[in-house]
Amino acid sequence: MSLSRLAPRRALQVYASATAQPHNARPLFHRKLHASPRLDVVRPFLLADIGEGITECQLIQWFVQPGARVEQFDKLCEVQSDKASVEITSPFDGVIKKLHYGPDDMAVTGKPLVDIDIQGEVGEEGGVEESVEDVVRAEGGGELDAAELDAAATTTQERGRQHGSRQSKEVMGSLATPAVRHLTKEMNVNISDVQGTGRDGRVLKEDVHRHVSQQTQQTVPQQQQRTGLPATREDKKAPLTPVQTQMFKAMTRSLSIPHFLYTCAADMGAITSLRKKLNVRAEPKLTHLPFIIKAVSLALRHHPLLNSSLDTKDPKKPELTYRGAHHFGVAMDTPSGLLVPVIHNVQDLSITEVAARLLQLSEKARNNKLAPSDFSSATFTISNIGSVGGGVVAPIITEPQVGILGIGRSRMVPAFDENGQLVKKEELVLSWSADHRVVDGAECARCAERVRGLLEEPGSMIMGMR
Repeated sequence: MSLSRLAPRRALQVYASATAQPHNARPLFHRKLHASPRLDVVRPFLLADIGEGITECQLIQWFVQPGARVEQFDKLCEVQSDKASVEITSPFDGVIKKLHYGPDDMAVTGKPLVDIDIQGEVGEEGGVEESVEDVVRAEGGGELDAAELDAAATTTQERGRQHGSRQSKEVMGSLATPAVRHLTKEMNVNISDVQGTGRDGRVLKEDVHRHVSQQTQQTVPQQQQRTGLPATREDKKAPLTPVQTQMFKAMTRSLSIPHFLYTCAADMGAITSLRKKLNVRAEPKLTHLPFIIKAVSLALRHHPLLNSSLDTKDPKKPELTYRGAHHFGVAMDTPSGLLVPVIHNVQDLSITEVAARLLQLSEKARNNKLAPSDFSSATFTISNIGSVGGGVVAPIITEPQVGILGIGRSRMVPAFDENGQLVKKEELVLSWSADHRVVDGAECARCAERVRGLLEEPGSMIMGMR
């Protein structure tokens, strides 16, 4: 009989009943206890291709540890590609045997991520069960008596608790985005020392800066007392984060595109008045951006060249594809860095639906929950730098797109009305960049002026909507 799963008190009862047998019966302690034989079936779980040509991901955190039982679809870990954070789930039931990567390691698609024993068992404390016989053998062998049985079972439980505690500290890692981990490396901070204030204890950039500030306040006076001179910081080298790596690659490729810039200023007074009326009942509340996105979509129906894709794989025979749908990438400033999720099929959405989709993507970006599908198939990009500040910008095109729109911050400026009277005008600068290999200045200017007209006369937008 295997006693590996009996509590100490129950195991002692089994021992007492066994010793109460007739004289000719064989007492329990005259033979060694052993575990029943079991066939281990350990399967390596490979990191699958998560799309968009991604070949490796940074492992952010483990949700499991060796010895933990998991069921199908339980979360195993969170990985960060150069575009999005993805939670990996278990494909089958079993017990975790081995983790092939630690937090911050780069996991390669198609390679083992974790080994799972699909027939394994775990104890109440979450660790791998260890038979009472194994404990006794580890302590020096010998046969079991009642005292040894109770002590051995207690030792097994204690080892399970120690194992779970040690693994939870060493394997699970701290919750943080790659940008925050990159910041901790730059500042030479151990992320496990930082108290996270984000969701589920996630460490934020503000937490790192606060931790460094507290440490500096403690150490600088001591250094000044010893040397009489202000302390200085040393230079630190650190690798690029996945988001920075993707931006490095994309912008390097963009150097081959001959850009030209066209700017125009739109009077947003009519849009602002309309927004104030609609926002009394509108949910979510409308900003300028949904109106601008819809105006661009309406304009691109008349200027499809700016919604095209240029294929230059064969330099001798470049190919231009006019995209039927309007999939707009919208640049967002997130805790992970600059990300460009996509609003698909803008041509079929109302202004309210565009606003709702923007809010959804923004919340997912803040919580680091954007999926690879949220970045796919962009045909045109809009960068709302005005949410931070600035007026005229020079946005950079991302291949294979041929155009991009940069939006500055609206501001009140003096102007003259049709009667020559001095008035206040809400001015918004729209900055267009286009690929001069296929788009000439006149075509870009016509598209830009059409967008400006739609924004200054929002009633005309209704005429073009389907």
